[in-house]
Amino acid sequence: MHPRIEDYALIGDEQTAALIGMDGSVDWLCLPRFDSGACFARLLGEEENGHWRIAPQGVQGPCTRRAYRPDTLVLDTEWETDEGAIRVTDLMPQRDKAPDVVRIVEGLRGRVTVRSALRLRFDYGWIIPWMRRADGHRVAIGGPDAVWFRSEPEVRTWGEDFTTYSEFTVAEGESVAFVLTWHPSHESRPPLVDPWEALRVSVDDWQAWAARCCYHGPHRDAVVRSLITLKALTYVPTGGIVAALTTSLPEEMGGVRNWDYRYCWLRDSTLALGALLAAGYQDEAEAWRNWLLRAVAGDPADLQIMYGLAGERRLPECELPWLSGYGDSRPVRIGNGAVDQLQLDVYGEVMDSLSLARTAGMSPRPHIWSLQCALMKWLRDNWRQPDEGLWEVRGGRRQFVHSKVMVWVAADRAVRALEEHPDLGGDLAGWRALRDEVHREVCERGYDPERGTFTQYYGSRDLDAALLLIPRVGFLPPDDPRVAGTVDAVRAELGHGGLLRRYSTDGAPVDGLPGDEGTFLACSFWLADALHMTGRTQEARELFERLVGLANDVGLLAEEYDPTTGRHLGNFPQAFSHIGLVNTALALFGAQKAG
Repeated sequence: MHPRIEDYALIGDEQTAALIGMDGSVDWLCLPRFDSGACFARLLGEEENGHWRIAPQGVQGPCTRRAYRPDTLVLDTEWETDEGAIRVTDLMPQRDKAPDVVRIVEGLRGRVTVRSALRLRFDYGWIIPWMRRADGHRVAIGGPDAVWFRSEPEVRTWGEDFTTYSEFTVAEGESVAFVLTWHPSHESRPPLVDPWEALRVSVDDWQAWAARCCYHGPHRDAVVRSLITLKALTYVPTGGIVAALTTSLPEEMGGVRNWDYRYCWLRDSTLALGALLAAGYQDEAEAWRNWLLRAVAGDPADLQIMYGLAGERRLPECELPWLSGYGDSRPVRIGNGAVDQLQLDVYGEVMDSLSLARTAGMSPRPHIWSLQCALMKWLRDNWRQPDEGLWEVRGGRRQFVHSKVMVWVAADRAVRALEEHPDLGGDLAGWRALRDEVHREVCERGYDPERGTFTQYYGSRDLDAALLLIPRVGFLPPDDPRVAGTVDAVRAELGHGGLLRRYSTDGAPVDGLPGDEGTFLACSFWLADALHMTGRTQEARELFERLVGLANDVGLLAEEYDPTTGRHLGNFPQAFSHIGLVNTALALFGAQKAG
């Protein structure tokens, strides 16, 4: 049995990250980048697909307690046994060149025998490396990957399972350290990391970063934890923010809705920028804006919905048949075929992001406006096309209402930019006409007057949680009766256990996929925002309280939640969910700041 998705905690170095279960096992780690092959893939397979567990000898279950050190990404996990108590401290120090995983075992009480079991399997659990001794340490090599294992206790390799074991005893006040370091196998070993200095520096650095948060309202701890999580999901060399750490964690247990989220989506851009700017993180927001500019550079017709960490465009999707999947949820996929879809909403998201960046006073770039003009020229000629929409459906293109609303956003932001900065130059009359035409068409073809709600696509009776963004982006004011009607209809028809689904999966679903999915946490935060904007602030706060309470014991949220089973679903931790938490907290309580 796999641990529950919510049983995992995150450590990372802002270039990759690991998931550690409550049993002390590192079950997911891709090296050297978020999107590299995993050397620990037990999360999506079995123990033989790679993991590293440190726990008291003979203890198979979860720890007694665990927590991050305040305002850090340093994790402390503690076990109480009949013999005594220990603490395992896990971290990934921000790297100079090579990624390191540091694990420190401390005796808290009595004398406890501890066991470390390290099972390295490169390329998502496919390659068993060759392990040998070198310079007093162990080095594992398989193809392009090499990992050095530095262990203070003596280690040995047992049997045919190709696993490196250590058994040792720690007494109260004693401590031992392990360091795992990756590097390309054709290069020499990188410099050794001092685990104690790495711990001290990591704690200081994370706490100094967290102290910059300017939000001081209710649930500040949850907001700071979400911001730390977004920082941990940032690929710091480029500024790109991955949607999640994992691939193929299922949206339905045992189902096929399993996707790779280790890439950067343009749909996240405006919401992520808003969260970072409002919370006081100008540098991170600017790094994300700069990633966006590099990624979308080129022919506007080639604009993609997602890119790689450095702006890579080819993200071919394939399946890994040797992995059994989380909870037997197959297939396990890497890459993402949705990269080739047409989603018109991304043009609006890019224009909105660059408008927000300009308003926030980010450093100007001389080519930004020319890029925006090129995007608008393409959009003016192509906006009537059907597309796959925000949710990347695989059931065929449609005239999605949210996509058309975001076309309106693109035109509106272009018009506003010229009205505020006439010297920029552009087709003001043409963009105004486009804005008016799109608005008119959406209100005529995307609105159901009988039910008093906008619909998922033209001519449909189905609804879509993305319609909740209509007042947020300014398409209609919050006091418009059509907005209130849409909020009520979406809440009634897509609600499940007080939370929201993205869209209906009954009958012949628009996404063309079998099975079901859970409630989508980002959409549930959007519902709280919409309730607040339409004057139902108390209901919004009650929903926000519930959503914050869904985070796991260390404050992390997955993509989805199943109210029936009380389980997290989907990739984890999910940037979209944590962006939603930050933005909703700022909307509801943002005025409550320290004086």
